[in-house]
Order: sequence, then C-alpha cells, then structure tokens
Amino acid sequence: MAHTPAFPGFLQRLPGRWLLVGAAFLLGWLLFVPVWLAARGDDTPAPVQPASAPVAFEPLPRPMAAGDAATPLPAPADAPRVVEEAPPVAPTPAESAALPPSIEEAAPAPTASAQMQAPSPLPDQSPSPRYPVEAVRRGDTGTVVVQVQVDAQGLPVSVEVLERSGSRVLDRAAVDAVSDWHFAPARDAAGNAVAGSLSVPIDFKLE
Repeated sequence: MAHTPAFPGFLQRLPGRWLLVGAAFLLGWLLFVPVWLAARGDDTPAPVQPASAPVAFEPLPRPMAAGDAATPLPAPADAPRVVEEAPPVAPTPAESAALPPSIEEAAPAPTASAQMQAPSPLPDQSPSPRYPVEAVRRGDTGTVVVQVQVDAQGLPVSVEVLERSGSRVLDRAAVDAVSDWHFAPARDAAGNAVAGSLSVPIDFKLE
C-alpha cells in the first residue's frame, strides 16, 4: 500500500479562507525578497566631493582721516552749452505796390457847377450899401458875406448871411442892399440862362 503524504491532506482539511490567506502570504514573500536585494545594492554611499578652497578677499581700505584732502575729481569734459538763438523775425507785409504807370487814376468828371457859369452882379444895377448912421456913431466896422440865390431872370430870390461882421446893424444893411441888386443869370454849358447862387462879400469901413 503506497504512503500518501500528510501535507495535501492537511491542505484539504483547511478551510478555503485560510488557504487564500496562506497563498497570499507566500506570494508576498516571494515579491519582497527581490525588492530587498535590489535596495541593498542601491545603498552604496556616494563619493564625497572635496570642499572647495576658501576665496580670499582683499582687506578694505583704511578709512580716511578728517584732515586728509579729498582726491580732486577729474575736470569734466566740455559740457554742451545752450546757445539761445534770436527768434526769426516775421517778414513785414510788403507795402502796397504803386500802380503801374499804365493804370492812372481817372480824372473826376466835371460837375454841373463846373460846366455852369455862376451869376454875377450887374455894375450899374448893384449900388453899394448905405452905411448905417447908428453904426457910424458907434464906430462899427467889418465884413459881411451873404449867400444870394438868383433865378433865371437875374433877380435875387433869397439872401442869407454866411459870415457876420459882429454888428447886427451892418449885417442887416448888407442883406437889404443885395436884395435890391440885379444880376446876370447863371448859364449852363449850352449857354441857357438858369438859376444859380453866389457869395457876395461887403466891407464896411470908416474913412
């Protein structure tokens, strides 16, 4: 009769839960061993780098004493100078140029008065005014200028005082005298008698 090992029988008597636990335990050991061996191989200490030599620093300069003169700074180079320039002078407007000789000012057209002959007193019908006695007594003298409007027949239409003599008596005597005068009427360019006006000065002097 052949001998049957007891181990399989023992496994068959174990419950199924414990069987799984044991199998997992064995599998864990099988995985742990290679990892542990690899970790031991990586524990080799790394070579130590030698410490670098200390850097030598130069000693700081000795502080200057109070009496020591400071080292003069080098003379600065020629600094740029600001040159002020005078503002540009605006050109003055050119004076109006004279008209060319070909353009001449038109001569003013002759007026109607220039073409007309003014009236004039008739010598034999224009007696000198009478010197008022009142003015003679007071010694009044002076010149009266009267403005006379003459119609086409040569008769005075109106007589007005333009410049007074300073004496009302003399002014009135001049107006009265000229109002009785007769005149040669004014003439137009065609020679026709027309109305016109003229200024007549009258002097009053005592001899």
